Amino acid sequence: MNKLFVSALFLISYICPAQAEKINLVADDRVEWHQTEQKMVAVGNALASKKDMSIRADTITAFYENNKEGTTQAKKSQIKTVHAKGNVILKSDRADGFGNTMDYDVAADSMVLKGTPAKIKTAEEEITATGSITYYPSKQQAVALENVIAIDAQKNKVYADRMISFFEKNAQGNLEMQRVEIYDNVKIVTKDAEVTADRGVYLPKDNLVNLYDHVVIKQDGNFIRGDVAVTDLNTGISRLQTKKGSGKRVSGVFKEKDKEKKPEPQTTPNKEENQTPTTGAENKAEQPKQTPQKTWELNEPLK
Repeated sequence: MNKLFVSALFLISYICPAQAEKINLVADDRVEWHQTEQKMVAVGNALASKKDMSIRADTITAFYENNKEGTTQAKKSQIKTVHAKGNVILKSDRADGFGNTMDYDVAADSMVLKGTPAKIKTAEEEITATGSITYYPSKQQAVALENVIAIDAQKNKVYADRMISFFEKNAQGNLEMQRVEIYDNVKIVTKDAEVTADRGVYLPKDNLVNLYDHVVIKQDGNFIRGDVAVTDLNTGISRLQTKKGSGKRVSGVFKEKDKEKKPEPQTTPNKEENQTPTTGAENKAEQPKQTPQKTWELNEPLK
């Protein structure tokens, strides 16, 4: 089926503080112009695009206002907000976004994605959230809320209730996360360990996570507690400390593995030995011992 683009009929201009830009609104089905309500609606694989960004969705509604100033430039309509609904895909040179709905405030230069979950993805990392993700293109920042998960290229996962991400372009021109501030119910999961805390800072470029307050590191059934932890996601090594002057001590519980027993040499029993009755005491004596646990307390105040 040939695509029916109605884009040539509707070229929407808006005035921004720096310069006039244009938003092209196209759709496979139709584009409606509601003059009284001052809005335009694109239906059916709708696409709204400008110089460095595009938004695709089932339906896109753009609200505008008429500028009443006397100059020729100001007589053009000014887009205020754009609402996208259904299979939303945001494309830009900084990052891509995916969700069920998206609200773009032109003046504030902010986009609020909502979905199940909403997602923002760069070349190396991605962030998902069941609440919302608010993205600020010009600031290169994103604020994610509720059941937030950040995943890096090595599949390390960072969980939290709230994350504030800061992006920058790398040498190849691709956008990368430089820093992620994480708050509430923080959890880091790597292939080797799991770390929980109240808050932290994730540094994807260095693959480091700094965690603060009520820190617990778990690995292979062992765990240690402290106030501050630095986790190296490259090596899986975590360094745990206590705050200076807190009077607390780093503590932990470690499971001590039994040493491997060397197999006893096998002998071929003769007929008489094979007929010797057993009392059951041998089996009782050979029952495996329970794995013991040891508690270690360390005193490493944070300098």
